[in-house]
Amino acid sequence: MKVGKVLLALVFLINVSLHAQVGIGTSNPDPSSVLDIQSSTQGLLAPRMNTVERLAISNPADGLLVYDTDDNRFYYYDTDGASWDKILADDKTRDNYVLVKNEADFPPPSGGKIVLATNTLYEINGSITLSNPIDLNGAYLIGNDTNEDVLDGNGGTIFSGNGGSVRNITLTTGTGGTVFDINGGGSGSFIMQSSIVRESGNVGTIQNCALIFMNVIQYLGNASGITYSNSGNLLLNNQGWFGSNGGIYETLTGSFNLIEKVSGFSQVIAAAAALDVTGVATIGGDAVLQSVVFYGGGNYINGNSPYTGYNFSNDWSVNCPGIPVEIDDNAGANFYYDGDITNGFMQTVSNGNAVKIVGSGGSLNTTEANSLFRFRTDGNNKLVYEGTKTRDLQVNASLSIRVRGAEENFYAFIIAKNGTVITESNSILRINNDLDIQNIALNSIVTMSTGDYIEIYVRRLTGGGDDTLVVFSENLSIK
Repeated sequence: MKVGKVLLALVFLINVSLHAQVGIGTSNPDPSSVLDIQSSTQGLLAPRMNTVERLAISNPADGLLVYDTDDNRFYYYDTDGASWDKILADDKTRDNYVLVKNEADFPPPSGGKIVLATNTLYEINGSITLSNPIDLNGAYLIGNDTNEDVLDGNGGTIFSGNGGSVRNITLTTGTGGTVFDINGGGSGSFIMQSSIVRESGNVGTIQNCALIFMNVIQYLGNASGITYSNSGNLLLNNQGWFGSNGGIYETLTGSFNLIEKVSGFSQVIAAAAALDVTGVATIGGDAVLQSVVFYGGGNYINGNSPYTGYNFSNDWSVNCPGIPVEIDDNAGANFYYDGDITNGFMQTVSNGNAVKIVGSGGSLNTTEANSLFRFRTDGNNKLVYEGTKTRDLQVNASLSIRVRGAEENFYAFIIAKNGTVITESNSILRINNDLDIQNIALNSIVTMSTGDYIEIYVRRLTGGGDDTLVVFSENLSIK
């Protein structure tokens, strides 16, 4: 028996030497291989050792392969770098990462909700049908393909509870369902980007957040829209509302520090409105609506502007196609004397001081204001600026007048700001006689801040006694 084994070994070695190949599990090793191992039931087991043992290998050869049981990694030795390198070293995983292929991959429901682990990344893979709403609880929920990675509320609510972050996901609930029922508790935030909200009964409510940031969102086929309430900073960028949506697309209520809605579009066909701001109580900082396209022919804005033909309060700066521009740069107003222009009104002029033209002796200056935007009238011959930013405004005025008892004397008509005449606006004329009707034109560029007001004054420059100023027309415009 021993002789037979020795002869067999010699034959094997001769065969290896002749062919320079070894086949294990095969009698026909691949010609390109030195060692060809084939099996459908077993694998190749590399040497296994802990880190201390691996590092204790003396003079490791270039490419030497071992499996480190401490790191659960394969290592190979690189003689150029004199180092042990991990195989697939860049294939890193997160400790706070969960791949979600069905609802069971989420944490078990608690109190009727799926409460996610704070600061944990949940990756949606495919379409997930929910039987419980998700409380984001400060977690991150993402997909890789917005059209393929879907959360379906199945007629219920998708998100209920605190805020978090959502990206690259389609959200849908079907008839009667609600996408958002989020309350940040005053300090939480909700961020959503590059997602689709479609075919839901109600997009829902997001409220009491320190920050709401919605960026690149498409809305399609939702029966009613979304309400944002009582939050610090509301940032809505590139929101796309298609004409298949119903109700009021976006409703803002309560108090905000900053509102910024920029770019995107609202196609309004059968919906009640694209944007409703009638419920906004206060804005601590600024409110900006810019470059959002409103089209479709429906009702675009439910607003609360104090000015005819406009939609927003003075807190807003609005510049969007489809709706009126509302910025302080466009502030303007007019007033005109609306009494009997044949007889005009009269005012006694007695001294050399500049006085406001108001009329006297029962003949009063009655002016009518119109085309008011970021201005209001405060009595006759007075326009008050209500814009929030300081602006340089062009003021133009004209009067038709007659002065009795002042032949050959000189008069000045002047624009006044806050009761102080603007000297450079003076228009001087000489009174020829008691019958001449003369025309005066005034203009000036006036720097105005909130609450500043404009009036027209008159001053007698020469002469004494009492003169009678008769004003047949008085017009003033600010732009």
